[in-house]
Amino acid sequence: MKKLTAVIIGLMAAGFWSVSGARAEINIAVAGPMTGQYATFGEQMKNGAEMAVKDINAAGGVLGQKLRLFIEDDACDPKQAVAVANKEASEGVVFVAGHFCSGSSIPASQVYEEEGIVQISPASTNPKLTDEGGWNVFRVCGRDDQQGKVAGDYLADHFANKKIAILHDKTAYGKGLADETKAELNARGITEAMYEAYTAGEKDYSALVSKLKGAGIDVIYLGGYHTEGGLIIRQAAEQGYKPQLVSGDALVTEEFWKITGDTGQGTLMTFSPDPRKNADAAPVVERFRAENIEPEGYTLYTYGAIQAWKQAVEKVGGTDPKKVAKALHDTEFDTVLGKFSFDKKGDVTAPGYVFYVWKDGAYDYVQ
Repeated sequence: MKKLTAVIIGLMAAGFWSVSGARAEINIAVAGPMTGQYATFGEQMKNGAEMAVKDINAAGGVLGQKLRLFIEDDACDPKQAVAVANKEASEGVVFVAGHFCSGSSIPASQVYEEEGIVQISPASTNPKLTDEGGWNVFRVCGRDDQQGKVAGDYLADHFANKKIAILHDKTAYGKGLADETKAELNARGITEAMYEAYTAGEKDYSALVSKLKGAGIDVIYLGGYHTEGGLIIRQAAEQGYKPQLVSGDALVTEEFWKITGDTGQGTLMTFSPDPRKNADAAPVVERFRAENIEPEGYTLYTYGAIQAWKQAVEKVGGTDPKKVAKALHDTEFDTVLGKFSFDKKGDVTAPGYVFYVWKDGAYDYVQ
């Protein structure tokens, strides 16, 4: 599929141009796991995108044109992500806030580059996305090598005399994060007592838990998602075993606590500074809460990604992807995430990762 014919057909079908040839709407998309075991994060992204588009359109749109939002489901599956990216091209999408899983963002980014679509991921942290990505790729979240360094240093500083196990789920995100954490821990002169892979999507991790318990593991560092992390720590408690669980940003969802209940108490995780605590974001946070939506996790990161793209478009006076990408590299943006810019790779220059702790059904900064 080539851009010109596909986009013209898609734009005509979508009503992107009126009969007179005037441009009526600007098509953008949010892409992530709207279904499947990581759908809680897709819901965060959907909520953020819908509110951003609602607020932008209420304020007059972008360059006087309303935004039309397409919501695309990749289920965190690489093949489905590529299909979604091609579908977006046929729909005349000029910008996508997505994807969530690095394993989806990386292959989809190649389609977006070929089709001239700007991509800003709110959540994909694998370094390969921007290290190997094209001119069109950006992210408003941090990277696994940043997150892994913070996690590895924390483990070394607080658990140097404990037996540490490093687990991962074999995904681009989970293994990447686990390996970066392991590298920093090893650089600090500490060797993990166990390095183990597990299969995501299972319901019974009792055999793995028994192995950890038998090895006398005190601390589990988990490179993976909230579902498996929650099940592992809950099933450990069922065996009378209470290791310290430490993990990454994929635990930033209330779904984690729904799985663990009180067994999740004290779980530690890394995540970027919570934008809900940003004073400039307060009016947006209030609008979410007025609609009974808690803008946790990647909700505001998606909102902020769309804000940055909007500001870049307005700076260059159009949606030409190469011009917009240049503006994204050259501009400081004022968003719900605070002020930030992108470096030459497309990585965000905002503050990096901090530690949070789960307590009584909510997470907050470690004091």
